[in-house]
Amino acid sequence: MDEVFKALADASRRRLLDSLNARNGQTLRELCAGLDMTRQSVSKHLAVLESANLVTPVWRGREKLHHLNAAPINAITERWISQYHRERVHALADLKRALEESPMSDLEFVYTNYIRTTPERLWQGLTDPAFTRRYWGVTFESDWTVGSAMAWSVNGITITDPGQVVLESDPYRRLSFTWHAITPEFAKAYEMGDELLARMAAEPRSKVTFEIEPRGEMVKLTVTHDGFEPGSAIREGVQHGWPELLSGLKTLLETGDTLTGTEADQAG
Repeated sequence: MDEVFKALADASRRRLLDSLNARNGQTLRELCAGLDMTRQSVSKHLAVLESANLVTPVWRGREKLHHLNAAPINAITERWISQYHRERVHALADLKRALEESPMSDLEFVYTNYIRTTPERLWQGLTDPAFTRRYWGVTFESDWTVGSAMAWSVNGITITDPGQVVLESDPYRRLSFTWHAITPEFAKAYEMGDELLARMAAEPRSKVTFEIEPRGEMVKLTVTHDGFEPGSAIREGVQHGWPELLSGLKTLLETGDTLTGTEADQAG
């Protein structure tokens, strides 16, 4: 947590976060041009932000894209907000909202978290129904091999679809699958209006990728949800659900408990 406060203490680094909040997924060149800062200066500041886990780098071919990561801000609020009056942490709350509320034009969501567990246990947390129902409120039926179908069961409703499949499966390292279909049954379960249902159902299928990297006693989990079109209603919905859902996963794996009040379906 000290690294996070140190990173946020510098005005130039806060400008970089502001720039990424305005347009996520920028290259080093784009950040330099937008902020009128030298390449060397931006590189040094990005290194500090990456070390503090406030920025997550994602490689797309030869390009290195930089994304905001809300995990450290969530950790700060969980540690401090409950102990002090809102007025005394108003600026921190504003920063948390700014980092979590990425622009609607973003075509992907990237989130990084560090969990005190093992790659095997984390894989189980992502695939085993006994785990997923506790923090996600969802259970999966799949053999987790590439090309296999996935059935999502949520709130007593099972969602199946030919396009709902496992895309990549490298146990304890990488898992990717297509997002579930937006069905009338799903919409009814969550009291979704006809207009929103029509918008979401008309969107192209998105996908989710989990990357698992051992880091000593910790495991680094990077979640990328992409494949959205500009103005995506699904993107708008999942951007708020993923941070809370993954906080629930972290809490479950590290303590055996679930977050009080977490509605696991929020990323659904």
